Amino acid sequence: MRLLIADKLHPRAVEELRTLPVDVIYEPELTKETLETSLHNVGILVVRSKEVTRKALESARQLNLIVRAGAETATIDVKAASERGIYVANCPGKNASAVAELVFGLIVSIDRRIPDAVASLRAGRWERTEYAKAEGVIGKTIGIAGLGAIGRDVACRAKTFGMHPIGWSRSLSPARAAELGIGHASSLEELAARSDVLTVHLGLNDRTRGIISKRIFEVMPKRGIFINCARPDLVDNDAMRDAIVTKGIRVGIDVVPNEPRGKKEITTDLYNLSTPSSTGGFLYGTPHIAASTDQAQLAIATETVRVIRSFLLEGTVPNVVNVTNLSTARFQMVIRMLDKVGTLANVLAVIKRHGINVEEVTNTVFDGGSASCAKLRIVSRPTEACLHEIRAFEEVLHVDIVTLPNLA
Repeated sequence: MRLLIADKLHPRAVEELRTLPVDVIYEPELTKETLETSLHNVGILVVRSKEVTRKALESARQLNLIVRAGAETATIDVKAASERGIYVANCPGKNASAVAELVFGLIVSIDRRIPDAVASLRAGRWERTEYAKAEGVIGKTIGIAGLGAIGRDVACRAKTFGMHPIGWSRSLSPARAAELGIGHASSLEELAARSDVLTVHLGLNDRTRGIISKRIFEVMPKRGIFINCARPDLVDNDAMRDAIVTKGIRVGIDVVPNEPRGKKEITTDLYNLSTPSSTGGFLYGTPHIAASTDQAQLAIATETVRVIRSFLLEGTVPNVVNVTNLSTARFQMVIRMLDKVGTLANVLAVIKRHGINVEEVTNTVFDGGSASCAKLRIVSRPTEACLHEIRAFEEVLHVDIVTLPNLA
């Protein structure tokens, strides 16, 4: 099997992958377009930021697994992969610490105006009075929108800074918030209104696109701090710009709309956005580096290797994102039989002939290799005629039908 690594991956992970029973091809310079013509005879694909389109998957007839060396899979056409029976897996939570570190780097930088103070010193000015006006963060409330791995890490670190974390997400209940040791907000508006610092850590989808809207900035306290190290499209950037100018909101971002790919220059005016000292609003930005620490990249690469090793050696896919968890199977057929060639195939042929869909098959061989037990999760109950045909095989020792609980 051929494994194509189409983005940069930690060298240690590449070395480990070469020890597995797979032919490793390392081509991080591939583009979205060239990837579409590079998947012939590729069985496993590893990507980071590279987009995997439906067109690319249409020609990838031998592709079995796509691993996103990162937390999300938005750059992969997961629907197209599912239609072709291709597993898609990711590496969730492995960059959480790195992102949380940058969040607090931005918060402290904003409060102490560190970038401006450094620039002032480099320009030969000593402006101690100007940069000795920080408020400090102890006792401040930090609102966290999204309590995944990154949001939880931010909450944990907030406590060490002496801050009071509160959280909101559509799935966060008051009981779960209490378990995490944080306050609970019943809505995003409530979270913003109660927060001296608001940081967003939501995944991007149709429901969250533009969720940090004009209304959210309106209810934030004046001169509040807003942090976005997640996705630019979560935020109404025009509303954010207005909040900086009219309300003195202080912003730290690691992401911008229409991020340049492979370019050395950027034309956005967001990074130059500041207002007179009477309002105090300004923006600090970093060039999408939140997850780019050596520690985080090694952790992601190590998880990528684990997923691929498990797939190759055990036949399982950790962190798979496109396998249904809600089965429609209502019955389980348990078949004890002699472990001979063709026995299970004969049973499956009978089931097929009777129009019964099998959703899952497991087969366990007993010590000595003489007998095995197959468990088939099926959608409909077999008729007596079907069971009679199966029991008629000499190799079949016993057949049971178990009704599964209805979890729908």
